[in-house]
Amino acid sequence: MYLRSTPRRNKDGSQVRYLQLAHNVWDPQLRRSKVRVVYNFDREDQANRDALQRLVASLTRFLDPGAALAATADGLEFTESRPLGGTWVLDALWSRLGIGPAMRQLLVGRRRDDTAERVLFGLVANRAVAPSSKLAAARWISQDVLITDLPATTDDACYRAMDWLLEIAGPLEKTVFDQVAHLLNLEVDLLFFDTTSTYFETGEADEPVARDAGGNTVASDEDAEQGKDAGFRTYGKSKDQRDDLPQVVIGMAVTREGIPVRVWCWPGNTSDSALIRQVKDDMRDWCLSKVIWVTDRGFTSAANRRPPQGRRALHHRGEAALRVR
Repeated sequence: MYLRSTPRRNKDGSQVRYLQLAHNVWDPQLRRSKVRVVYNFDREDQANRDALQRLVASLTRFLDPGAALAATADGLEFTESRPLGGTWVLDALWSRLGIGPAMRQLLVGRRRDDTAERVLFGLVANRAVAPSSKLAAARWISQDVLITDLPATTDDACYRAMDWLLEIAGPLEKTVFDQVAHLLNLEVDLLFFDTTSTYFETGEADEPVARDAGGNTVASDEDAEQGKDAGFRTYGKSKDQRDDLPQVVIGMAVTREGIPVRVWCWPGNTSDSALIRQVKDDMRDWCLSKVIWVTDRGFTSAANRRPPQGRRALHHRGEAALRVR
């Protein structure tokens, strides 16, 4: 089936052309093909261009993008097509929460690739839209989706960006919290805190290293807390009843509406009673010094109940036995 233009001469000698949608059919008697007109579009100079455009658009819906482009544009070649919607919305939210601008500011003066912030956004978008490994995430970013200012990346770039993220985690978390608290008008006078553990299907724990009271690695033994040598993935009391596997401890503080304020991660042998003091100190650095904390009985200890000297401490005004069902 095709569109053809046929001439016709008027009595006054002028010539006009008519557009017709036609196709060829085989005439067995004449033993040749004949033109059969399917539809007349009227005179060529008066043809309804909108009707023709609608017809072309309707036909190209049934073609793949490359064939559709070849059929409608000479000299152009189809290369690829990537979806944009999901990452576009997430990128707008990323900027609205101040994450992107904060990262770019923290990147100034560091020997890092200028695309580090974009790579980290790509990893976050991948986790939200199509969760996968770092290697698969790099392919997803490079082939399956369109991310502004990041046409492609590699798994090595993903790992380097994650190393950089660890370096700026502290100031970045505070910046994002300040922005979210302002946007959502968060009430942070009452915070709920609890921990859980997650284990790893591996037969060996990480090599023990010197750590401070908060479970962070230290450069010298002078800064280390006695008895705190441990790998990050190490054996401890598992809340999944898997004491035979190395684990890590994860803690989260949320508002009364359940909106996360901050997340922590500690070596797997860290006890709950030792954590709340670090959590309170960390939150005090965010200017949250007058907060009622609600925890379960696992965090109870004399040291936790006693306010630090010389500070407006975060007092436990009450305790609750919390259960998640």
